[in-house]
Parts: sequence; structure tokens; C-alpha cells
Amino acid sequence: YDLTGLFVGSEGTLGIATEITLRILKAPEAIHVLLADFTSVEAAGQAVSDIISAGIIPAGMEMMDNFSINAVEDVVATNCYPRDAEAILLIEIDGLEVEVAANSERVEAICRHNGARHIRTATDPAERLTLWKGRKAAFAAMGKISPDYYVQDGVIPRTKLQYVLKQIEELSKKHGYKVANVFHAGDGNLHPLILYNNSIPGQLETVEELGGDILKLCVEVGGSISGEHGIGADKRCYMPNMFSETDLETMQWVRQVFNPKELANPEKIFPTPRTCGEAARAQAQTQFPDVERF
Repeated sequence: YDLTGLFVGSEGTLGIATEITLRILKAPEAIHVLLADFTSVEAAGQAVSDIISAGIIPAGMEMMDNFSINAVEDVVATNCYPRDAEAILLIEIDGLEVEVAANSERVEAICRHNGARHIRTATDPAERLTLWKGRKAAFAAMGKISPDYYVQDGVIPRTKLQYVLKQIEELSKKHGYKVANVFHAGDGNLHPLILYNNSIPGQLETVEELGGDILKLCVEVGGSISGEHGIGADKRCYMPNMFSETDLETMQWVRQVFNPKELANPEKIFPTPRTCGEAARAQAQTQFPDVERF
């Protein structure tokens, strides 16, 4: 039984870990970072799909849209990200020297085939850090230009990237809030940043609704409501959008076997009428009372 996967994926609802053993990997022999800029998000998204389809698995592949690019340059001033680009890709390739060199050339060719205007390749550590500086400061940059921001975390198939980003743009216009798209393009993990002002009554509630619409969109195209941030309390109301009532009951049965008194991280992951209203069908009451527990 893969109890490791079950326990790690439970977000603390099955118990707590008292000891963790890690296997440390060797540092790669070579690392290249490529920065490619595009005149459209669609072109950048297609480049991402083509890179993965070619059998190249980058160590990292990030995308930023025009709004994010300019926010970062205003705050961090990397002078690396073209302000007129509709999207940029940051692609890190690591491994053996000969392999990295060959894959870098292949990635560059794929990006150019998809309309990349400029491609910059960094091989020394200082230059690599410079290229990554803006992406790593993206969230902080949003905090500089907006009193508050709401970060969402969803996953979509890479083939749906262009469609989903267009729909997010439409949702942004519908609700009246700016959305900056910064995300892990390689695995389709989106992190839309919704800008708002929490001091204005009602804005947080509207922004949460917008964030929920984005999660529902992710599920509609075959994705997930979480890529890495987890479900916790924030997303539990959207679990019925992704899982059937039977799915949720089965998950709760597993939790109650390991955690019958609900002492470990209570009221997380599963929606309840008290927290989510009538939209949530999963019940908070203890179920399966006859099941043997340990």
C-alpha cells in the first residue's frame, strides 16, 4: 500500500509526521536559462506545448504576461524583460553539459518557430540569477502596485492554456479587477494574481468569487482546483466541482479510519453546509460509525 502518498496528500488530516527522510540529488553538471519573448500569449503557450512534446523536460519553465512583466520592471528593474512583449518564457535546462547544450539549441529552435522575437541564454550563475530575478519578485511587485492581492492556484492541461488565459481575461473584465498571470507553464500550474483593495467594503468578497470562477474554469477544461497550495479551508467549497458525492464520501471514510476524533487538522479539505452553504453536499457529521478504527 502506498501509505506515503496517502499520508502526504492528506494535508495533515490523517495525522502528523514526526520524521522525514530525504534523498539529496547531486548538483547538475550544467545549467542554462533561456529567456524568450513573444508577441502573443498564444504563441508562448504553443511553444510550451511543443517543448514538452519534443521530449524535453526543463527543470523550470515559467510564463509571465505583459501586465506582470511591466509590474516587475517597475519595481525590480531587471532590464531583461521587454516591456512590449505580450508574454515571456523563462526556461531552465540542467543535466550533463553535452545534453544541456543540445537541448538548449532545440528549445531555442522551437521558440523561434513559434515566433519568439528575442532569445537570451545565460550559462554563468550571475547571469542566470539576473534572468530569474524578476520572476522571483513577481508577487512582491504586485504588493507594490496594489494594496492587496489574491493568489489563486489551479492546474490545466497545457493544450488549454491559450483558451483559459483568454477566459481569465474575460472574467477579469466581467468582475472589474486586474489579473496578472504568473505561472509554472511546464505543468500548467496557474497562479493568477487578482489585485484589489481590502479597505473597500465588498471587494474581498467579489475577488473571492472571481477566484472561484477561475477554479471552476480549470475543472471545466479537465484540470484541478489545486496544483501545489493544497485545498485547506480556502478551496474546500469547490471540491464538489471536481469530485462526486461518492468520491468525497470515500475520502472522508479514509480520514475517519485514521482520524476518528477529527483531531488532526479539523474542518479542512471537505466542504460542509456550515462553511459552504447549500452548494456543498458532503456532510460534516461522523460517517461510517461501524468501521474499525486505529
